[in-house]
Amino acid sequence: MIDYAALARLGVATVHEAAGRVGIVDVPLTQVVAGSRVAGPARTALCAPGDNSMVHALIAHANPGDVLVLTSVEPAAVALVGELLATQAQARGVAGILVDGAVRDLDELAAIGLPIWARFVRAQGATKGAVGKLDVPVTIGGVEIRPGDLVVMDCDGALALPGGRAGEVLPLALERAERERVMRERYASGELSYDLNGLREVVEG
Repeated sequence: MIDYAALARLGVATVHEAAGRVGIVDVPLTQVVAGSRVAGPARTALCAPGDNSMVHALIAHANPGDVLVLTSVEPAAVALVGELLATQAQARGVAGILVDGAVRDLDELAAIGLPIWARFVRAQGATKGAVGKLDVPVTIGGVEIRPGDLVVMDCDGALALPGGRAGEVLPLALERAERERVMRERYASGELSYDLNGLREVVEG
């Protein structure tokens, strides 16, 4: 059993470093709910351009704890998710949503509290009726995300790793977090990273 709650607490930067500095979803993202963080298995929807029919379909088939990953064959500033879809997703137990497109109803989404990250915020709504694909590999920000892959999101953005790496990365991330806790205490007491990392000698000779 993967401890997704622990991975969420550790966050994107720590998991990224523990995984070998890979997996960052390299697109600018708006964190809709300030302070939110999430980790879970990916469920993907590949939408037709400007259409969110597959978002409706994915929510209908979602399981509790899923992180929905939404994109299009031509990602654009069209709202794939708004208040009504977010309400349904939350009722289904969805853990969070990554939108490689736009969201709208930003105030209402923040009030709902479902963790959502979006590439754009736009009022322009999507059409319905064009069939795309569910649970297929998608690529966002240079990272391929497959169904079941680990997705972690927080204020720093999003990260995705092959699902099989979650069990390997978690203990490494926990070890890193503990090392950082110790270093934080040393820095707070007045010690300098310039000295502890040997940089003074490198820079000053």
